[in-house]
Amino acid sequence: MTRAHRNGSKSNLFERRGDIIDSSFDSFSTSGTSMPAGSDSPTRTESFGGTAGPAHTAYDASRPFASFSSTMTGSETITGSWAESTHSVIWLTRGGKGRLPLAKEPRRPWGANLISLAVIVVTVLVAATNLIDVYGSPVVWAVAAVPAALLGALVALAGQVRALRFWWQIVFLLCCQWIVGPVVALNDTTIAHVVPSADTLSMGFIDTFGSFKYLIAVAPPIGDDDGSLMAVWTICLWMTFLAGLFALSSKRALSVLSTLPVAGTLAVGALLGTDSGFYPMVTGIAIAILVIVWLSWRWQLLELSRWFSATVILLLAVALAVGACLGIGQSRLTLRDRYDPPLSPYDYASPLSGMRSYVKDHKNDKLLTVTGLPAGTPVRLAVMDQFDGNVWNLSDSTAASDSSDYRRVGTRIPAGDDDAGRQSDAKTAGKRFTATFTIHQGLDDKDDKWMPLAGSASSVTVNAAAKKAAKTGSSSRERTPFYYNTGTDSAIIPSGLTAGMSYTESGMTSPVPSDKQIAGADAQPTSQPGTKDVPDSVGKFAASVAGGEDTAGAQAQALVSQLKDSGWFSHGLHGEYASLPGHGSYRVNALLAGTAMVGDSEQYASAMALMARELGLPSRVVLGFLPKNEDGDISADRTKTVNGVSTVEFTGNDIEAWVEINLEGYGWVAFYPTPKETKVPDENQNLTPPNPQTLVRQPPVPLTDPLRDEDQAHGKSALAGEDADNTTTDQTWARIRQVALAVAVWGSPVWLMLAVCGLILLIKAIALARLRRRGDPRRRVASGWQAIHLMAGQSGVDARGTRRDQAQAIARELDIDAAALTALGREADRAAFSGESVTDEQAAAYWKTVADVRKTMLASQSTLRRIRTRLSLRGVFHNVRILSSVRMRLHRHPHASPAPSGSKGPSRPSDVGRASAAGTRMKQNQQRIRKKRKGRQS
Repeated sequence: MTRAHRNGSKSNLFERRGDIIDSSFDSFSTSGTSMPAGSDSPTRTESFGGTAGPAHTAYDASRPFASFSSTMTGSETITGSWAESTHSVIWLTRGGKGRLPLAKEPRRPWGANLISLAVIVVTVLVAATNLIDVYGSPVVWAVAAVPAALLGALVALAGQVRALRFWWQIVFLLCCQWIVGPVVALNDTTIAHVVPSADTLSMGFIDTFGSFKYLIAVAPPIGDDDGSLMAVWTICLWMTFLAGLFALSSKRALSVLSTLPVAGTLAVGALLGTDSGFYPMVTGIAIAILVIVWLSWRWQLLELSRWFSATVILLLAVALAVGACLGIGQSRLTLRDRYDPPLSPYDYASPLSGMRSYVKDHKNDKLLTVTGLPAGTPVRLAVMDQFDGNVWNLSDSTAASDSSDYRRVGTRIPAGDDDAGRQSDAKTAGKRFTATFTIHQGLDDKDDKWMPLAGSASSVTVNAAAKKAAKTGSSSRERTPFYYNTGTDSAIIPSGLTAGMSYTESGMTSPVPSDKQIAGADAQPTSQPGTKDVPDSVGKFAASVAGGEDTAGAQAQALVSQLKDSGWFSHGLHGEYASLPGHGSYRVNALLAGTAMVGDSEQYASAMALMARELGLPSRVVLGFLPKNEDGDISADRTKTVNGVSTVEFTGNDIEAWVEINLEGYGWVAFYPTPKETKVPDENQNLTPPNPQTLVRQPPVPLTDPLRDEDQAHGKSALAGEDADNTTTDQTWARIRQVALAVAVWGSPVWLMLAVCGLILLIKAIALARLRRRGDPRRRVASGWQAIHLMAGQSGVDARGTRRDQAQAIARELDIDAAALTALGREADRAAFSGESVTDEQAAAYWKTVADVRKTMLASQSTLRRIRTRLSLRGVFHNVRILSSVRMRLHRHPHASPAPSGSKGPSRPSDVGRASAAGTRMKQNQQRIRKKRKGRQS
């Protein structure tokens, strides 16, 4: 036997270039093979069995050692001990970069990968169908959802190419998110519908975050306007990518995790969707079937020979699922139902307070032009249902029937509950129309925010010129915010009306029942805020005029008839009979119980609405424009038709206030209690109102300045012509911040990326802590060098060989001090192989030095490379498994020591402890063999 074998030691065994792989865990043998110095080819000098026979043929010294995949085997038979039994050994050399074929990552066939990706794309798209109702059309939804899911799958598939993993995948994702996505979602801002412009990119970035809030803030369907498609684009892109990563994993266990992004898509779609959803039962069953079949195929559990039994089981599972779904309540948690809109019209001043200023300042000025509107159709501005004793205003709650419940709307406006409850027949059914409204100078000089509309709108489209005129920000949603109240059929545009602004409304005119139908109708129960500080004269007048009527409709007709017959008309302007403005308690009492019943629609509408409330009728006051004739009655003659297109122009004199009462079967029916405008008072006429016994005379008005109503509203007035306090409640801003924070945290792919990076850093911190704290001091010292070697691998340094070789490679690649690294490696070798005891203080000091070296290694790298090193998981889990296995071996063989990191020991790292103990036994056997040979020779 050669000197190398006779004097071999454990360190020589582990440092030999070549790996010994034993065929079983409990056998370890060697052959009589020597490795000449400086040579990579072993030579056979003798066999252990004495005379070489056919089974002990010596290897030719000139024969080169096996290459990467070549093997050389030998056997020996010696009786009497472990060494005397037959053992086969296999020698392997490392070729190329020193990787064994078993270390190659297994890859699945491309066909299987494509099938898995197809399943993931389909399941994510099916899960995202909850948003179809939000967008209003499967086509609009599919324009963004389908290409986003396909791109997410392609980016996941790119990870199968080693050169495109991680960083290139992140680059592809960001390009898809902020370049391709905005081109699809904001196509009208692109150049030639293909090349993104600066507005496309900037608005796409903003809409990536804001589109989620837009989905819950705007009443569905929202269509594809204002970048809303960025929400479904983001969901489908990222969820498909994450699910695809797990689906393409070579480990079947990880494929189960691909169901988590699919479930996340379902949950997000349900939260952002409507309360009904898009066929939720069918969607859930389809996803369950796809996932079960795919996972069964992925885990190779599908057997076509048992298709009949598998089909029966699947059908039974579907039946049980459907039965369980039927037993679950149909209510669904949606964010839009719990979203409190930031707009608070209650903070505005009463729109009715500034009504007379329109007549005074713009009596003959053209303020509004409407084309395409049916003749005789009123145009409303604002609806008020709360009286506080001073003014009529919008109620301060957000119930569906309240006048302040304004919601952002999209391309189509959902029908209100009032519209759904109306009777429709040939006489009362409204007419569908599409009208274009144009704002003129005068309607915008008071900073009006109340948008003129007619009937019940189904869609409102602000024209491009209006968008440009109303531009206030970089986002399209900031240019033309539009809020609509389906309960009152009124609208607000916070950016304000501007001269030249134009928009198109499609809708249906309000049905007009006949007098006979109204007389037989009862009141529809309606929840409304109570009135405050109502004068006694209101109740007395209402009881004396309409108290004997049987129905609510008849009572309303009696009030209208009495006010028209007994009242006189005057705006109180220059040259007209004196008439005080206002509509509060004082002014209404003066109208009903004063010396003269004189006023305009502001006073008469307020008085009738209060009297209706006293009689128990749900009432509200409406401000708008009427196509009036000289008497003030609605006239179809005001509408002019040219080439089949009707046009009506409204002036300041057409401003009017009227009353609506909710009648069962007909909804909110309009009543006009104002006397004819030609019925003006005369000094020679008796202007005293009727004086039933129940009425109480009030003291005359003092000769000082006329009293005006106190305006208690806050915020900027839309119609009053005066600036109110520009204050906003803290509660509103708190809700805005809460919603914005939730959207920013949970709705952004950037935060998703940060969460993934944070998870990676946490995993690495935990792994490093395990290396530093687990095991005895000797183990912790060895683990310290392992931490350095681990960071080197994550930095892209190919450090192999002994610890000395590793130290030189790390110092050379990262340009740091080689002496310090070599000293650390020498200390790790001493702790691992010398058998000397190491104290806890020495291990802690060693780790402190390791921490300084790791910092130096990071500081020596560029910024991009440093980020890549921090986020790399290379070797983290592998080294943790190695250390766990070695600890288990040391527990079994307490005298064994671990091999140096990177040394050429056994090719299976988990056998280091057993190999060390087996090496000791092998030396003892060799000594017995030599003694036997000397005995034969003698």
